[in-house]
Amino acid sequence: MRKIIGIIFLLIMLTACGNNDGETSVDTDGQQELEEVTVVLDWTPNTNHTGLYVAADKGYFEEEGLDVEIIMPGEAGADQLVASGQAEFGVSYQESITEARIQDIPIVSIAAVIQHNTSGFASVKDKNITTPKDFEGKSYGGWGAPVEKAVLDSIMKQEDADVEQVEIVNIGDADFFTAMEQGIDFAWIYYGWTGIEAELREEPINMVYLTDYSEKLDYYTPVLATNEKMIEENPETIEKFLKAVSKGYQLAIDHPEEAADILLAAVPDLDPELVKASQEWLASKYQDDADRWGEQKLEVWENYATWMYDNGLLEAELDSEQAFTNGFLPENEEEE
Repeated sequence: MRKIIGIIFLLIMLTACGNNDGETSVDTDGQQELEEVTVVLDWTPNTNHTGLYVAADKGYFEEEGLDVEIIMPGEAGADQLVASGQAEFGVSYQESITEARIQDIPIVSIAAVIQHNTSGFASVKDKNITTPKDFEGKSYGGWGAPVEKAVLDSIMKQEDADVEQVEIVNIGDADFFTAMEQGIDFAWIYYGWTGIEAELREEPINMVYLTDYSEKLDYYTPVLATNEKMIEENPETIEKFLKAVSKGYQLAIDHPEEAADILLAAVPDLDPELVKASQEWLASKYQDDADRWGEQKLEVWENYATWMYDNGLLEAELDSEQAFTNGFLPENEEEE
């Protein structure tokens, strides 16, 4: 759920940048040096990213011979940095990777951070917005992407409601609570963070979840991504990275309180109460009904790409099999 990728920037950077060779070296004392790897976040640190911070804190990356730096996206954005080779890995979304690949931008999803889409349209309780029909005559605060109106239209049609009766306002980076105070009636949020914050603030909200209205909108968001050059030239680095990250998310699943403490130690500016409550809520959502953390299904990629194409959001149909891979995920312990 971010602004459309800067295509021109990417096409320039793709020719200017490359990845490291994926090999570790030995220093003058005979010690193996760690391979330096960068992973760029999609947004400011939050519980979607906990597994990365756990892997760093617990030494899981070091165990795999990696020295991983976690960085903020800055103006360029995670997708741009990954696709251009300025970062080996990044946190992305199925929707943005789909758009990118239609433009021949070689970014690939390598793991689903959360198995099911936990996002939806939120409003304060007293607005009485409980179904898509209630969107009519109301103001929606978004970030200005075409996909927003398409999603609204798609679920509103199921109740014979008209998206043209919704006032769509670009609120930029304003958070949900600020937008509500400024007269916006509803906005698109992830419940695992903003919804939990509303609970803690004792500000009751209504949620209209996308997955309640269309299985095609149950896409992977967020995901971990790399680029095709990394896959071709440094597959072992990807395997090592995901082995460590998988252990990080498994700890977050099994011990959410400990994982929250690790995230808070790494990012002390975060609200401790929110992080701990969000971590507890997400613990069962990371893997959910999948056989292992990170697993992705072709059906999910095909469903959402078809929905985007049918709604005029893609210029061509996606080759879904090239957009993601499970090939670098570690096997389940019982399968090893």
